Amino acid sequence: MAVDATIYDWNTVDDEGGGWKAGVEFYDESLRDGIQSPSASDPVIEDKERILLLQDRVGIQHTDIGLPGAGPRAVADVTHLAKFARDQRLKINLTCAARTHPNDIRPIIEISQEVGVPIEVMAFLGSSPIRLFTEGWTVQRLIDLTRAAVRMATSAGLPCTFVTEDTVRSTPSTLKALFEVALDEGAKGLCLCDTVGHVTPEGAQNIVRWTKKTVDELGYPETIIDWHGHNDRGLGLINAIAAAQAGAKRIHGTILGVGERVGNTQIDLLLVNMKLLGVPLEGDLAALREYAELGARATSTPLPFNYPVFGTDAFRTGTGVHAAAVIKALNTGDADLADRVYSGVPAAWFGLEQVIEVGHMGGRSNVVYWLKHRGIEADDVLVDAIFDAAKKTSRVLADAEVQALVDAHRP
Repeated sequence: MAVDATIYDWNTVDDEGGGWKAGVEFYDESLRDGIQSPSASDPVIEDKERILLLQDRVGIQHTDIGLPGAGPRAVADVTHLAKFARDQRLKINLTCAARTHPNDIRPIIEISQEVGVPIEVMAFLGSSPIRLFTEGWTVQRLIDLTRAAVRMATSAGLPCTFVTEDTVRSTPSTLKALFEVALDEGAKGLCLCDTVGHVTPEGAQNIVRWTKKTVDELGYPETIIDWHGHNDRGLGLINAIAAAQAGAKRIHGTILGVGERVGNTQIDLLLVNMKLLGVPLEGDLAALREYAELGARATSTPLPFNYPVFGTDAFRTGTGVHAAAVIKALNTGDADLADRVYSGVPAAWFGLEQVIEVGHMGGRSNVVYWLKHRGIEADDVLVDAIFDAAKKTSRVLADAEVQALVDAHRP
């Protein structure tokens, strides 16, 4: 059976082809902006290597490997990772963050020259009125900093994207002035940032569309537009999708959304949703769970049991009605049907499967499935014994507990 024929999808009722989908790329900030989380650990270098490998494997096209201007340790790690990516022949493009200051840009140039690989400079500068007021900056000072930074990077032969911090609270006149000088100096892209998690999906689309219109007016229609969002209002993921739909090409995120305050857009869930929206993806999404688990361990970030797709409960049910429907679907021999009858995300797409548990909210069908799934004969006496024991609890039984009941009733 073609399962899609059994689902009416309101998500696509007004979809006119989704021309935006073909151009979306993904940019992983886990090793820079992500580890700025006050609760995160900076991963050891071996974990950073593994993170790079998994980013490349799942099809993420761009990664920020650090901010070498932060000091000797950052320089050492960035140099090591650049050599590692070179020697492993990874496809992923390397970038580094930098303030619009020579002391931040110079080490990127030197590392790139030493390793022999291009490293894109992501030169960032606060641009909102609240930041200007706090810092005592003028717009002319911002223009001068932008010109010098982009010129320094491009003169060294490195690609450069100009990043405006707090873009979504910046005035059009300031942004246009900064964008013009950055593009005139050779910046290939502009990164729009929701640095404090302020914007709504409508706002994200508004500023992306305005930027596209502005770069056309400035004579740079091929400018790559990035979107970088934070999750302070819980809107990081939907804002990222909205920005892509409006025409942003590179969408930023971090594994599990780790980042400052409450974090960034979750790049793992961004990839999941883009897959569901029909965006062409290049990598092995079955490796996303491994990446999520590694990211959690390496950065000391808890992976909640109810985290979408990669939490332990994502495809797990102990509810009788849900389990019965999944079992009926499995009994048709159609694994895809079973994967989707009670799930909006097909587990198999990500190397996972539906799990049916035995517990206080389950029915006899849960018990029968549990037994058959393990090759145990589901006779009525055994099923009744397990069912009765489960109903006396207030939770799902651990596999070991169910197995103990099985063992107790074996002759």
